[in-house]
Amino acid sequence: MLIAFNKPMNVLSQFTSEGGWPGLADYIDVPGVYAAGRLDRDSEGLLLLTDDGKLQARIASPKTKMPKIYLVQVEGTPDDAALSALRKGVTLKDGPTRPAKVEAIAPPDLWPRNPPVRERKTVPDAWLKLTITEGKNRQVRRMTAAVGLPTLRLVRQSIGPWSLGALQPGQWERISSHA
Repeated sequence: MLIAFNKPMNVLSQFTSEGGWPGLADYIDVPGVYAAGRLDRDSEGLLLLTDDGKLQARIASPKTKMPKIYLVQVEGTPDDAALSALRKGVTLKDGPTRPAKVEAIAPPDLWPRNPPVRERKTVPDAWLKLTITEGKNRQVRRMTAAVGLPTLRLVRQSIGPWSLGALQPGQWERISSHA
């Protein structure tokens, strides 16, 4: 079984609540499934859950280089140098990242975030579509910060062949594991 879940902001990628933050059990009442990979509490979007250990390992393992696509709202205006650095891969404290695919995009049509992103009248923001093939801890946020574009909002759109589709925050559905 494979479940696609649109994880809302401030929900943990585990079934138990912790530190006042809700867990997956507040949304998904399916026994025996576990998250295949993680999505930080302050990130939103696609989280896959499965009861198949081999599928879970294939989705979560960096060895499979499964592409993950994110829509990223950043503080500042991306220039060619920043985008080029992301495309080449940036060096973080725990080593270099693999090259990313990245492009500046128009603001996407997303649900309102709760709480909303703080707007600063004197600081512009922009949106990027960023694809990575690994999953270091808080990698996208650390990559954008390394090129001078702190992340304001992070929404995972897809993992490998599976995408968020029309799921709204807090919604989930069973999907084919053979996508």
